[in-house]
Amino acid sequence: MGQQVSKIEVRPLASHVGAEIRGVDLAARQDDATIAQVRAALLEWKVVFFRNQKIGHAEQIAFASRFGDLTYAHPHEDQPLAEFPEILPIDSRRFDQRYGKRYSYENRWHTDVTAAVNPPAASILRAQSVPEYGGDTTWSNLVAAYEGLSPAIRELIDGLRAEHRFGLRFAAQDSENAYLKKVRENPLVAIHPVVRVHPETQQRGLFVSPGFTSHIVGVSRLESTRLLDLLFEQIAKPAYTVRFHWEPGSVAFWDNRATAHLGPQDLQHRDVERVLYRVTLVGDVPVGVDGVKSELISGEVFGARPPERLRAAYGKTRAVSDAPRAEVRP
Repeated sequence: MGQQVSKIEVRPLASHVGAEIRGVDLAARQDDATIAQVRAALLEWKVVFFRNQKIGHAEQIAFASRFGDLTYAHPHEDQPLAEFPEILPIDSRRFDQRYGKRYSYENRWHTDVTAAVNPPAASILRAQSVPEYGGDTTWSNLVAAYEGLSPAIRELIDGLRAEHRFGLRFAAQDSENAYLKKVRENPLVAIHPVVRVHPETQQRGLFVSPGFTSHIVGVSRLESTRLLDLLFEQIAKPAYTVRFHWEPGSVAFWDNRATAHLGPQDLQHRDVERVLYRVTLVGDVPVGVDGVKSELISGEVFGARPPERLRAAYGKTRAVSDAPRAEVRP
């Protein structure tokens, strides 16, 4: 792989969030200046997209590792890919076996793995096989959503905290499903600030989502429901979002500290194949406006090494720590 030295082209796709990056071949090793430009675009636009990338698992991992250390696939992934334990398949065929028909891991607005005390700093998702039409993903800028609230509401929520729990809806699903049973038996729960201060930009952003946030602590259940409904509606406002249509070779790279995203909502009635591959970067513990950090209630830190309960499954793979190490870190 040769060195690539160029000034990238950044084309915004919406007013508040999302930009397409051109002039970067992710199959090649990028020079430090290019990596710095990609990072700057990511921090500004929260999610960036690359088209027509001819890469596989190894190249995806190598590119991601330039921005931070990679996590293992997922806190509840017990069937990791043999040679690539960092990769989480977003695969409709695997979902069929685990949950019944589904086209995304979580089908509501969410920020990745916020039930962990240290949610991933960023996610990189690569499309391999996607429908010719439909199956889009939407991202929301949580900083813009926060700033769009009235000053009085911002002041109210700046000091609040909320519980995030993995599998909020699993309890109502098939009690005999082996995978869902493992999830229920190994709860992952954390308390996070409702408003998170971004560790690099110092911007304040909403840090709640329907996919993981169960309730706001320290208020009544009714008050929690009303406040969360308001915030969830704010996150989903079209003004703060960008919608992306996947093609084979498309790559999305998003700042998980400042975005929420929504998987496809229009495929359930169709019989199509959708296969994408995700890697995530080890994140820091969120900090609120008051400087107080998030608290782990149940489960483990989501880092580069899987917990003991998953060690046997990941022991059959190449160790995550053997992946290319980061050269440019947050």
